[in-house]
Amino acid sequence: MGFKEKIKSSAPLKKMVHWMLVPKGQARPRAWVKWVVNPFYHTRGKGSSIRRRTRMDVLPWNNFELGANSTIEDFTTINNGVGAVRIGSNTRIGLGNTIIGPVTIANDVRLAQNVVLSGLNHEYEDVTRPIHAQGVSTALITIEEATWIGANVTIVAGVTVGKHCVVAGGSVVTKDIPPYSVVVGNPARVVKQYDFSSNSWEKVRKREAVLV
Repeated sequence: MGFKEKIKSSAPLKKMVHWMLVPKGQARPRAWVKWVVNPFYHTRGKGSSIRRRTRMDVLPWNNFELGANSTIEDFTTINNGVGAVRIGSNTRIGLGNTIIGPVTIANDVRLAQNVVLSGLNHEYEDVTRPIHAQGVSTALITIEEATWIGANVTIVAGVTVGKHCVVAGGSVVTKDIPPYSVVVGNPARVVKQYDFSSNSWEKVRKREAVLV
């Protein structure tokens, strides 16, 4: 049995290790984790940048990856507490974003301001207990390459945004988006798709504008 498995199999040991890494009731790791552990556990590509006012709630029990020449701007929060966060190369995460894993963002992606990607949901079925005491579920969010996500967009757990898509500002994405699509609204719907036979962006009729 490996070291991680031993910790997971022992409730007292797991509780102690968790306390050593994160103060009780908090998501932000202790300073020693940030400076001593994370640099050796997580990967950052050449030329990548994390701005000084970014909040990195990054812990060693899930992966965090930032590709070459990618930037995470100020006032963004990155949290890998319940799932890995992987960001590709030549990608920019804009001001004030919130990214809660599990999230995978590919190369050449642009996220504007105040975008929320959360691969986490709280359980709520038991009405005799507070929602925060019922545990969580997770589902991977995937943003494929060369996609642009506008300001104030929310993308919910389990969604895949296809290659070279445009998600208009203020949209709430609740279902998968096909590649080469433009989507708008709450819930988001496809309004344009790229037609490779005509080499142009074509409008989608309203009755066809249903995400798959």
